[in-house]
Parts: sequence; structure tokens; C-alpha cells
Amino acid sequence: MTYFRTPHEERNWAMFCHLGGLAYFIPLGNIIVPLILWSMRKDSSALVDREGKKALNFQISFTLYMLIAGFLVFVLVGILFLVILGLLQLIFVIMAVVKTLSDEEFEYPMTIKFIQ
Repeated sequence: MTYFRTPHEERNWAMFCHLGGLAYFIPLGNIIVPLILWSMRKDSSALVDREGKKALNFQISFTLYMLIAGFLVFVLVGILFLVILGLLQLIFVIMAVVKTLSDEEFEYPMTIKFIQ
């Protein structure tokens, strides 16, 4: 199933799927960028397919959590939730990138599995 020239190239694509979640310069870029990267290479590599699904599920879940926290801003608790969720998202993406590059398994916490 793997069509990459080197395992390093395959890990890089998997890493980019995770890093794509930090594409905040595009509206909903945290979902769109990993979706594009994953769909480009999911048939070429089991690793990219697995890690891309994890990244997408995490980003979709965290977008839903951020929307809920956004509504809670009116109750004044949401501001704290938005800050905490933003920091957790950054930390979890960095952890996923490091684990992916070192060939270790990483499961995002707080993730709803939308894509199986």
C-alpha cells in the first residue's frame, strides 16, 4: 500500500496532517488543510491514512468544543474555556507531531471519532 520512496517521506506527510490543524489563517483551516493533505495521500500509505483520520477527528472535535465555549462567553465562563481549549489544542498537536516523527503511537484525548 505504501508508495513513498522513503519511510521518512511517509512520516512527513503524516506529520503535515497533524500540523495542518494549526492553519488558522484560513477560516476553518484547522479542518480543511488536514482534510486535503489526508485525502491526497490516504490511499498511498496506511500511516498517513491512520494519522490523517486522527488529526481530522481531533480538529472537528475541538472545533465543536470551541463553538460551545463561544456560546458560553455570554455566561462569562466561556472566555476561560476558549483560552484553555486553544492551549490544549496547540499542546496536543505538538505532541502528535513529535510522536509521529519518532514512530510512536499517539491518541488525541477528548476526541470524538467521526471518521473511522
